[in-house]
Amino acid sequence: MRAFTIDQYGENSLLRMTNQPLPEIGEHDVLVEIHAASLNPIDYKIKEGKMKFLLPYRFPLILGNDFSGVIVKVGSKVTALGPGDEVYGRPRKSRIGTFAEYIAVNEEEVAVKPVNLSFAEAATIPLVGLTTLQAFTEKLDLEMGQKILIHAGAGGVGTFAIQLAKVMGAYVATTVSESGYELVKSLGADRIINYRQDDFADLLRDYDAVYDTLGGAVLERSFQVLKPFGRIVSVAGVPNASFGREYGLAWWKNLLLAFAARKITALETKFQAEYSFLFMKPSGNQLSYLSNLIERNQIRPVIDRVYDFQQTEEALAYLKTGRAKGKVAVKMK
Repeated sequence: MRAFTIDQYGENSLLRMTNQPLPEIGEHDVLVEIHAASLNPIDYKIKEGKMKFLLPYRFPLILGNDFSGVIVKVGSKVTALGPGDEVYGRPRKSRIGTFAEYIAVNEEEVAVKPVNLSFAEAATIPLVGLTTLQAFTEKLDLEMGQKILIHAGAGGVGTFAIQLAKVMGAYVATTVSESGYELVKSLGADRIINYRQDDFADLLRDYDAVYDTLGGAVLERSFQVLKPFGRIVSVAGVPNASFGREYGLAWWKNLLLAFAARKITALETKFQAEYSFLFMKPSGNQLSYLSNLIERNQIRPVIDRVYDFQQTEEALAYLKTGRAKGKVAVKMK
């Protein structure tokens, strides 16, 4: 099968199309012919070696973290799905590789594709959808009537997060450039801050939660907008020792994480806040929940560009510019 692989880590490492063996399936796996895949920042972070401390891989490595397609074969103990089923999903981190014509995944990591979405649209949902759902329900305990700040509202994660937060009954503030204003307004954002003109930390107070997709100084200033005992969850910040213990890392790695996150830990204490770093978990059941919201038109995918499969390297370079409004996808079919 054709697949986009890397042979080494590095900012200048080549992402090239190669021929790879067809994946073998276990008794609880399904083999999916991929029709579309979406691109996410974790793809170029893995490519550049920025995730190797947490995610060690062997080469050649097929990149890609979410997909949609059609099942062509199932393992001997798979009963709920069968050949011909249209599905979408996010494979577990040890089995990534959606920039390819086929992938083998555990049956519990896929769900039936929403009937009202194309394959390209469906492929943009799993990673951002599961990440956001788990952030809101498992880390932030977001409730109706609470106030949440969602950073980079016009991005791939932000466009989904605004919609899910509104479904959950929250008041949503978000940061965008002027070019993203109308988009986030159409998605239901209640307060929109142009980060090029104003500092959100000067304007917002007494928020229950912050969903951080940027890290760095933005994450650090976000503590200022929280009420006492407010919560921040980040998908782009510094993993801390609490994350390391939850993720089952070795003790020495937890010590390194505690040292790296010492500034964030100090901010937690200063502002009486709770900080979490999130690595999402694949879940077909949660995807089915999101499918229900999508089929009821409560959430819609937002796509900036769709590339052909052979343009995957170009698509990844475009995503890294940070200019995309919504998601970027590639289609195999």
